[in-house]
Amino acid sequence: MRPTIKDLAKEAGVSLATIDRVLNDRPGVKEPTILKVNQAIEKIGFVRNIQAANLARSKSYKFQFLLPQSGGAFRKEVINRIEEANASLAADAVFAGSAQIDVNDPHVVANYLSSLKSDDLDGVALMVPESPQVRDATSRLSERGIEVVQFLSGQPKASTVDFVGVDNHKAGSTAASLIGRFLKVSSGKIMVISDTMQSRDALERRLGFDETMDEEFPEFYALPSLETYGNHERTSRVIKQCIKNNPDICAAYVMSSEAESPISEIDRLVGPGKLVLIAHERTAFTEQALMENRTDAIIAQNTGHSVRSAIRIMKARCELRKPFASQETIRIEILLKQNL
Repeated sequence: MRPTIKDLAKEAGVSLATIDRVLNDRPGVKEPTILKVNQAIEKIGFVRNIQAANLARSKSYKFQFLLPQSGGAFRKEVINRIEEANASLAADAVFAGSAQIDVNDPHVVANYLSSLKSDDLDGVALMVPESPQVRDATSRLSERGIEVVQFLSGQPKASTVDFVGVDNHKAGSTAASLIGRFLKVSSGKIMVISDTMQSRDALERRLGFDETMDEEFPEFYALPSLETYGNHERTSRVIKQCIKNNPDICAAYVMSSEAESPISEIDRLVGPGKLVLIAHERTAFTEQALMENRTDAIIAQNTGHSVRSAIRIMKARCELRKPFASQETIRIEILLKQNL
């Protein structure tokens, strides 16, 4: 049987009340006593039952996912998975919500993050692009005791353990490999489309894509990235101009999580199925596009796993525990019409 608090108190030679104060980091305990308790913890292998302690203190956790206003289909998928996780974790006093914001305006994001208080929230999962304003506001969140996880997108300099999502460098490399294998022409150009190149996922996907194209398919040229900022009118304009300036485009890579607008514009301007096309994320729209041969493959990740992983990491940080990196690894999934 694992050691109990009574065993720990006996080993350390102190009262149960002192043990409680040390374990919960309360004042009124001298440093030599704290050291004695910690030595006893090490000696007998005591592991604190966080769940029981939280129940005893009626402790609950409140987390929030900050998502882009744009990206309707994929954003809806994420929100559905958050609600699903919220329902399953209610018995553990864990509550997760979501908020949408214009992530293309760093001042709006920074101001919103500055308004959050540790009395209201224990952690925030951010799906927002990199910017000095957001980076500074994120640091201040941590200083105020609010845990932060970069969710699917986020800051390029975020620590690996607190980023939830696929290995985007490998995802981009996978897209390049698929396009190169699917193409049936000897040369041509590839259109690359993203919401913004300021986000971690886009930067890493583009790097992995270019490295594989240059190494394995040098006969094809990947054009500079088109940034849509999640705006339909801008998406239409930049794709139309790119196609007009490059009549030898033979493929398209949609790096952004929301693929509906870019794919629809490509269909309208070029024709469904005329280009080899790889997109990201599984939504009702991308599934339909795959079934209708308007898309050749979808590079996806398990959204439910990603949401639950973000919640587990924030909860672990709140409880001063180290997250299990192997449990939080999100796999890259390749979906074709045949295995959808």
